[in-house]
Amino acid sequence: MTGDSPASVPASTGTVTTAVPARLDRLPWSRWHWMVVIGLGTVWILDGLEVTIVGNVAGRIAEDGSGLDISSAQITGLAAALYVAGACSGALFFGWLTDRHGRKKLFMLTLVVYLAATALTAVSFESWWFFLFRFLTGFGIGGEYAAINSAIDELIPSHYRGRVDLIINGSYWLGAIGGALLSIVMLDTDIFPKDIGWRLSFALGVVLGLVVLLVRRHVPESPRWQFIHGQGEKADGLVSSVERGIEAEKGEKLPPPAGEITIHQRKSIGFGLIAKTVFRRYPRRAVLGLSLFIGQAFLYNAITFGFGTILITFFDVPTGSTGYYFAVIAAGNFCGPLLLGQLFDTVGRRIMISGTYLLSGILLFGTAWLFDRGSLTANTMTACWCVVLFFASAGASSAYLTVSEIFPMETRAMAIAFFYALGTAAGGISGPLLFADLTESGVVGDTVLAFQIGAGLMCAAGLVAAFLAVKAERRSLEDIAEPLSTAAPDPAEGTDSGAKTA
Repeated sequence: MTGDSPASVPASTGTVTTAVPARLDRLPWSRWHWMVVIGLGTVWILDGLEVTIVGNVAGRIAEDGSGLDISSAQITGLAAALYVAGACSGALFFGWLTDRHGRKKLFMLTLVVYLAATALTAVSFESWWFFLFRFLTGFGIGGEYAAINSAIDELIPSHYRGRVDLIINGSYWLGAIGGALLSIVMLDTDIFPKDIGWRLSFALGVVLGLVVLLVRRHVPESPRWQFIHGQGEKADGLVSSVERGIEAEKGEKLPPPAGEITIHQRKSIGFGLIAKTVFRRYPRRAVLGLSLFIGQAFLYNAITFGFGTILITFFDVPTGSTGYYFAVIAAGNFCGPLLLGQLFDTVGRRIMISGTYLLSGILLFGTAWLFDRGSLTANTMTACWCVVLFFASAGASSAYLTVSEIFPMETRAMAIAFFYALGTAAGGISGPLLFADLTESGVVGDTVLAFQIGAGLMCAAGLVAAFLAVKAERRSLEDIAEPLSTAAPDPAEGTDSGAKTA
């Protein structure tokens, strides 16, 4: 089947032959793609806003008169660990539902969970309530990671997939900049009382999230998910509608799709088959995914969860001013994926993933050495962090890209959820608990050790990527990892099995 012939033809054997993947991958960039990016990607801005606000207002919430009997260490340690534990749990739970019931239903549901929990955090009256809804907020955002990353990669053309995925995941740091600057206003007791400002910070996140919810309603289900799950006609209709809109926008006909794929339609995939696929069929890719997630999780916990405490303890920066410094390092984090993202599609995954991981680790080792010598001020420490995170952010975003594209379509959301949960649990739960003690001790050597742990694991992950990274740039998802549902060709029909998409 080529050209303008029907894109989905059910065979008498219970299979379907479709050109949907090839049709999606040959699309030029359009207004429709911008709608997908805005509808799905903007939630990372909210996540960055929320997490940064918590880090910046931790000192204020711990003060007398805040309305909560809670210490700064509990917020940056226990509450942060609970947030990450919730994210890991939510990723696994909603990831399973995403592969079973579709991307769209779940990226709507997870945003609702996230918004409700954030709103209830704002009205915390006891520490246990605050901890509970930090966990549930994380539960919602964990589901977002699985549902959104799988949807983005399945909707974005292969030539743009790397840079778009990196920039969307990196947009977290736009929210972090907003959260850092917002916290400065919210911590000003001349404007808001101690027990009101931090609550309004969370409430503002809810308002912005409701706007995202309205935009997201227009983002469609993944046609790739549809044609595998017995909805071939819907997939064909959706892609045809997008093609007509793009042809009208560009004023020219689209070229014919480059190939087809024949698959067995199925309703769901069991955990046993998913585990067998990931660990027995792709063991090297499993090691790669786990290494990337653990490395970035520890590096970020070594810096971001303790940055305010480090500035206050070692450089006498006032509590209300730490937001300015964090806004600077957040800008470095966003610029990394923004400026380096295209290179992941042109230079290639292996060089860029290993390079960003190794560079950030080496630079953090250098920062630790300078800090240990007493050579840094608050400004130069922030500048060092900014450079480290410029490369680390691109690398960390590529971890999500990697695990979403190197495993078969049917396992995509669960693969993202699994590696996010396992890697983040290792670095994101133990990290805050470990680094909170190290950075709050007031001992220079302890903070140096925190930096060295994060840097060492980042370098180790970079070396793993140098050997195991997959050449995925500008390739169809079905070419990188053949769907589990791929059917053998019917000799009478003369079709090829597997992916022939460009």
